[in-house]
Amino acid sequence: MTAVPFTKMHGLGNDFVVLDARRAPLRIGARQARAIADRHTGVGCDQVIVIEPPANGLADAFMRIRNADGGEVAACGNGTRCVAAMIMKEKNSTHAVIETAAGVLDARAKADGLIAVDMGPAAADWRDTPLAGPADTLHLDIAAGPLSDPVAVNMGNPHAVFFVDDAEAVPLDSVGPQIERHEMFPRATNVEVAQVLSGSEIRLRVWERGVGITLACGSGACAALVAASRRGLTGRAADVVVDGGRLGVEWLDDGHVRLTGPVAVSFTGTLDQSMLE
Repeated sequence: MTAVPFTKMHGLGNDFVVLDARRAPLRIGARQARAIADRHTGVGCDQVIVIEPPANGLADAFMRIRNADGGEVAACGNGTRCVAAMIMKEKNSTHAVIETAAGVLDARAKADGLIAVDMGPAAADWRDTPLAGPADTLHLDIAAGPLSDPVAVNMGNPHAVFFVDDAEAVPLDSVGPQIERHEMFPRATNVEVAQVLSGSEIRLRVWERGVGITLACGSGACAALVAASRRGLTGRAADVVVDGGRLGVEWLDDGHVRLTGPVAVSFTGTLDQSMLE
């Protein structure tokens, strides 16, 4: 059977299996994504990413994303940075434009080897999050275990950010699933617990929709900074310390959010065609 090449990449432990379908199409549905993402019988990852030809003539490539549970999602900050790094290497360039279901994202390599991506504007209206009905996104009437009063932010995908005194003490593995599928979120939500360490530093832990606890979440880091700034807890730029390391986030004057951090290739390999059938 035909072998299908892949690249395993990660951004601070938020890991991806990247497949290139620009020259030959690949049919990666929910079942195939779950098989690839399985950490026992597949390659193992948080998300499966398929690079496709761009529909927008301005972009270098289109990035299709499926979570480990097989569900397709519109945005992934660390995944975008990883794909952008691959495209930049191909082009021998420090700039790449990645098209996603959430919009066209501009990425650049920085002098220190980090990759920065403009994640687009943060959305705070309840219709954009989206929520099940009208609500104050700065103070949602939601609680589970020790968590309450989150901020809703959409970064191309939905987030509920809870501010806590001690992020390490939150039983995220038990309260995360409850909030993810709360009736307030018709498309489910990512869940962040954020501890503000200073006006420019946030400790963050993430329960990712369709994945579970992750070592890092780029869009989650962006949502946490926007939520903290909206509450007056930080400025418009901060380092966000996730389980896998440190991400830089800036909420720019034009409303866009810039995410900066490292990327790495773990290994390359091939998938047996049977896994995709």
